[in-house]
Amino acid sequence: MTHSKIKITFDQSAKVGILDIFDKKVGKNNIIMEKKSPHNPVLTSGLQFIGEELTLEDFGGIQKGSQIFIKKDLISLMKLAKQ
Repeated sequence: MTHSKIKITFDQSAKVGILDIFDKKVGKNNIIMEKKSPHNPVLTSGLQFIGEELTLEDFGGIQKGSQIFIKKDLISLMKLAKQ
C-alpha cells in the first residue's frame, strides 16, 4: 500500500474568502491589507522575511490561534512546522 502526503491547494478566490473571515482585504499590487485600516498592510512573520508586506500570491496560511500570517516559502513553512 502506497502512502501519499495530503496536499490542499486553494485558488485565489478561496484565499480572498479566508482573508475576509480575518477582516483582511487585497489592496493595490495584490498586497493583503487590514480592512479597518486600509493603509496598514499585513506583515509576514517567517524566518527570513519578518515584517515584509504579504501579497495574495505569497499567502500560505495563518498560524493556528493567532493572526500570524505565513508566507508560502519553504523557510517560513519549516519554521512553522518546528513550533
